[in-house]
Amino acid sequence: MEIDPQIEAWLLSPALLAVLGLLVGSFLNVVIHRLPQMLERQWRRDSAELLGQAPEEPQAPLSLVAPRSRCPRCGHEIRWYENIPVLSWLALRGRCSSCNNPIPLRYPLVELLSALLFAGVGLTLGQQPAALLWCGVMAVLLALSFIDWDTTLLPDDLTLPLMWAGLVAAALGWSGLTLSSALWGAVAGYMTLWSVYWLFKLTTGKEGMGYGDFKLLAALGAWLGPAMLLPLLIGASLLGAVVGLVMKLGGSLREGRYVPFGPFLAGAGIALFFIGERTVLAWLGWR
Repeated sequence: MEIDPQIEAWLLSPALLAVLGLLVGSFLNVVIHRLPQMLERQWRRDSAELLGQAPEEPQAPLSLVAPRSRCPRCGHEIRWYENIPVLSWLALRGRCSSCNNPIPLRYPLVELLSALLFAGVGLTLGQQPAALLWCGVMAVLLALSFIDWDTTLLPDDLTLPLMWAGLVAAALGWSGLTLSSALWGAVAGYMTLWSVYWLFKLTTGKEGMGYGDFKLLAALGAWLGPAMLLPLLIGASLLGAVVGLVMKLGGSLREGRYVPFGPFLAGAGIALFFIGERTVLAWLGWR
């Protein structure tokens, strides 16, 4: 069944993609909040089983779809009209309708960021089905950035599917890369940070980053190709250094703490997508 080209163009317009981004952003807030909790529960269960310990007291089921969102202070169940992206937060003036507890500004910001990224993909790629594919990439990178910032964790549940999706998309001719380029992008991405990790550890005896960073760079390599890895690492490192310096000068970076690298990898990957490989490589004099 073929879709009328005019209808397809309308459905893939930047405006409609922005609306889709708002809805996806609302769901991403749930992913960012709940996925680390779900993983922690699973790790506790697995650890207890391996150590032969008695299982913990049963907890209420937790998934990305259940239970319904509630106020963490009073337990008020969020009604559907209190969960409309951005608009509900504005209508409630950023507070719970039951107990007046502040609702973090992050929630509408994630929704707006998602909408902007989706609209940007539509403007960059035009009205073609590949735009939906890249919108999905943007959503995963956005979720990973906030999860890593909060927990210094880059879940395999997100990084590995993102990498495999990049390889499959290349194999099907959907991502603009050949399968060979996507494969070597993933391999080079993983091995680059893996090598840096072990060089740093053997030199200092300390761990400078987590394995999640290797997998995230591998995923970005699968989507952007091996030629974009060096610009990506340069951009991420510069961005991380600037943010870390600002935080240190502002007193928000405590001694002995570090800034997670994942958000800057994801941010650099997003920026390079919008700038485009041709422009980036021209800046470097490689083309």
